[in-house]
Amino acid sequence: MSSRINLLKKKLKQREKLFGGWISFPSPSIAEIFSYMNFDFIAIDMEHSVISLNEAQRIVAACQSNGIPCLPRPVSHSNDFFKPLLDSGADGFFISTVNNSEEGNKLIKMLKYPPEGERTYGVNRAQKYGLESVKYFNSWNDDSSIIFQIESLEGVNNIEKILDINGVDGIMIGPYDLSGSLGVPGQINHELVIEASNKVINACNKKGVSCGTQISETNKENINKIFNMGYNFVILSSDLFILSEWAKKTIKLIDSFK
Repeated sequence: MSSRINLLKKKLKQREKLFGGWISFPSPSIAEIFSYMNFDFIAIDMEHSVISLNEAQRIVAACQSNGIPCLPRPVSHSNDFFKPLLDSGADGFFISTVNNSEEGNKLIKMLKYPPEGERTYGVNRAQKYGLESVKYFNSWNDDSSIIFQIESLEGVNNIEKILDINGVDGIMIGPYDLSGSLGVPGQINHELVIEASNKVINACNKKGVSCGTQISETNKENINKIFNMGYNFVILSSDLFILSEWAKKTIKLIDSFK
């Protein structure tokens, strides 16, 4: 694997302050713009979007062309999505809603080559179409970055065991799904959500595992708040949030002239 993915792995292990971008629209051009922005990684949201496997490969390629690691978030835990994304060249994954160690171990087995896992050996873009197959096969297990999302009360309660899984490089808290699981949907600043988030953050700090989340409104105050809470990586908004905020401001601007 290239230094691109090695560097991200090391930064996660050392709990450095990291910044990520988030892609929700199927445009390689957006990904290319993001790749010029000095992000440590870029994620592709395939869970809450219509981005296809073909489109994801183009986004991965656009990110990597400027040396930025790209980590898709598949729509489910099915190997029907993991396998083609792996061989398309993904540098790792964000994996939604990991609730317990049993689920986590199954996921690692799907994503890692033997003897750590059960990933099958195929050749495609990830292996440079056969030009660097052996190099890729020998380095993937050690270099890939796997980040589990904690988005439920069950996941929060099982965080210690989840963190004990060999192969987990980071944890991302999903505040919206977590708020729904706690019975306060959409109230991401509710005390129950904050309390649950702190439990996960503290467990990650204790185990020395990177922990992060996403913010929709990107400014210095919000970023400082995230780091002061104990997170060490933050995903700065998304293409969708950026466009939505611009639309809201533009609507007000137009209305001011009417």
